[in-house]
Order: sequence, then C-alpha cells, then structure tokens
Amino acid sequence: MQWDDISGRVLPRRERHTMSFAVAASSSLSDAAVSSSLSPEPPMLQMDLPDPERDDISTLEFLEQLDQAWAVCDRFDLQTEILRGRILKAVRDREKRGGEGRGAGFLQWLREREISKTRAYSLIQLAESAEDLVGGGMLDQESVNHFSKRAFLETAQAAPEVQLMISEAANEGQEITRKQVRRLTDEFTAATSPLLPEEIRERTQQNLLPPRVVAPLVKELAKLPELQQEDLRKVLRDEPELDRIKDVTSTARWITKATESGVAVRAFQQGELDLEKAMQEAQRLDALGLLADAVGQAQALESAVLKLHTSWRRLGGLQERLWVESGSSTPYLRDVLSALQSLSGATMRVSLGELAGGKRVRLQLVEESPEQLESPLVP
Repeated sequence: MQWDDISGRVLPRRERHTMSFAVAASSSLSDAAVSSSLSPEPPMLQMDLPDPERDDISTLEFLEQLDQAWAVCDRFDLQTEILRGRILKAVRDREKRGGEGRGAGFLQWLREREISKTRAYSLIQLAESAEDLVGGGMLDQESVNHFSKRAFLETAQAAPEVQLMISEAANEGQEITRKQVRRLTDEFTAATSPLLPEEIRERTQQNLLPPRVVAPLVKELAKLPELQQEDLRKVLRDEPELDRIKDVTSTARWITKATESGVAVRAFQQGELDLEKAMQEAQRLDALGLLADAVGQAQALESAVLKLHTSWRRLGGLQERLWVESGSSTPYLRDVLSALQSLSGATMRVSLGELAGGKRVRLQLVEESPEQLESPLVP
C-alpha cells in the first residue's frame, strides 16, 4: 500500500491541551465577536474574486481562483460549526446539570434560534470530534484550518489509524480534502478489515484489487449475520477476482435490503414464512435482486396504504362536519363537499392524469376485523 501523499508515520501521543480554535487569515472568532459588539458598524464582507467580465484570464485560471475562494469559505464554515457545537454542548450540559424540565430549557433555547434538534446534535457531535482530534493530541489546533468542512467530518468518523495519518499530514501543512480522506479510508479498510478473507486483503495490498471496490464490500458484509458473512467469504476465497467482488457486494446489499424490508412487511406476519430460505432459493435462481426489490416495494405499498387510510378517515370526518354546518344558503360549499365524496366514500375514484390517457383508478376501502382477513390467492 502507498501512503506517500498522506504520511504513514504514526504520531507520538501529545499531551492533552485546551481547545482554542483560531480563524485562518484573521484573529480568533471570539475577538471578532467582541470587536463587532463594541463597534456600531458591522464588519464588511470582502473577498478578492476574479471579474467574470474579464477576457484576459482563461476559464481555467478563473475557476482556480474561485476554488481557492471557496476553500476559504469551507474553512470558515468548519470553524464556525465547531464553535457553534461547543456553544450548544455547553447549553445542553448546563441543562443536564441544573435543569428541572428534562431538557426543556435546551429545546427552548433551540426554538428561539430556529435550530432543529437534529442540527443541534450534529453540531455537538462535530465539536466533540474536534475535541478528540485536537484535545487528544493528534491534531494541532491551528492545523484545523487545513481541512475542508466535509474532510474534517470524514476524518472524525474514520478509524483511529487513519485519523493519525491524516492529522500528521495536516500538521505538516498539507491541505486535506474529502476525496483524500475517503481514498485513504478505503485503502486502509480494504487492506486490514477482518471481514474480508485473507486472499482479498493480500491482493488489495499488492494493488491487484482497487480499494474503492473492496471497501463497499466491507460495508455491506458488516450488516449481515456471521453465518451469511462466512458463506460469502467462501465464495470470495474460491474466486478472489474483481467481478466476483462486485457480485458478492450486490448480493450482500440485496440480502440486507430484503431482510430489513421483510421485517416491516405486515403481509409476511399472517403466516409462517421463512424469508431466509426464500432468499436462498431466489439466489439459486439468480433472482435475489428481484426478490429484494419486490419486498421493498411491498413495504412501500403497505406504508402508502396506511397513509391513505389515515387521510381517508380524516377527510371523511372533515367532510361530514362541514356538511352538517352547511345548508341551502351555502350552495358553493355544498358543491365542493359533493365533489369530495368521490374521495371520502367507501369507493374512491382518482384520476391518473393526462399522461395516463385520462384513466382513473377505483379503490374500495373496507375496514375488516382481524378474524375476517383472508390470505390473498396466489395466481
């Protein structure tokens, strides 16, 4: 394996130190915040960008200058996101320590600033990742400026060994991109993952197999039970070739899709079905992908029917209430309610539109008790 562009040397463990991120090309954000709070005029946003009307620079040079400006924005985004995450973490931890509303104060703080809970926790996770990388001694605090935002996130989610190599490269002044991090992660995963048979790992280390193809295989194998993993590893041992790796990756992905969807399909709960054996039979017929798609569509269809039933019940209730409130003095309202009867009644008629030749679908909704349900006939 070659690690020349991202250093392969293992960094010595540095002493832990307090995080204090400095913004590139200026003083710290905290200093800027203080100065802006004291100054009556807000700071001007300035950036040297090439004039799109100039004819004396080539398109390539024009785009290169824009890429450099965009990279500056990425670094500012990263610094801001980390600092926002630290602020949110402080608010959350304070609420945990002394709050009496079981997080209500933290949620109220988010609502006042129009921040979703998902967004808040993603920022907190980013801040905690920065604490691990910088506070843990792997990454110098000023080296954060060498990362794009996405590259930093990818690094925070990478294996510790990959984090060490990337951190050393950043500490030496290299610019770290998301593409570099992903490629290095793929190379490390393909060369070291215990989920792969030894034959695959060796061929990857010898550059006979591309890591970008082997890494997705590891990801899909990790989702399967040990027994299914071993069956697929046996196939790879017998034929450790590129085409077989792609086939096994697709097979593992289909097995996962069929299994996850099958658990949610209510039609499968009406009888004693063995989905695992059904998948084995489909695999023998080289139709596992078709089965996975069928089960996935079944899950989507049931979900759509449940949503349809909820909307149908709600529309029926609203239509009935409006009908009671209306009368001969509201003829236009009555016309609207009459038109809605085609959707709120036991039989629904829905137009498929002009693209379907004006055809309509007729659905009959009948609510039955569980003991009245019968298994559908298989044609």
